[in-house]
Amino acid sequence: MRPFTGQYKDNMQSNRLISIAGLLGAIGVITGAFGAHFLKSRLDTSDLETIKTGVLYLFIHVLALLFVATLNHFSRFNRWLRFAGVAFITGVLLFSGSLILIGTSSLTDFPVSYIGVLTPIGGLFFIAGWISLAIFGFQRPNK
Repeated sequence: MRPFTGQYKDNMQSNRLISIAGLLGAIGVITGAFGAHFLKSRLDTSDLETIKTGVLYLFIHVLALLFVATLNHFSRFNRWLRFAGVAFITGVLLFSGSLILIGTSSLTDFPVSYIGVLTPIGGLFFIAGWISLAIFGFQRPNK
């Protein structure tokens, strides 16, 4: 087995992304378990599906964040990777967060009319993050 010959660098940005991904992942597990056990008997099916969608997109983008952190850790500083990480985090907060609030609004009386607009904006941040990641991939490597 050959030893790893890639360049390792101490990268605070990567470490922050990994930490945020870990926290968001924990929130996803807690929210999913809360929905599956406590809320199942208290919410209707459509509200539970809304929460499930929010948690699913949260987990997909937690994995994307870990991927961005890994790429960033082993490559030179790149603004497209940085933007992808920020866009994924923002998307999770707006998209998944708003869906979870909307799904639980019948229990909390939270005014969802103000928050419903955040869901598509969060989706746009997800798209921007993926496009940013694609731009990073198309760039020529620096020598």
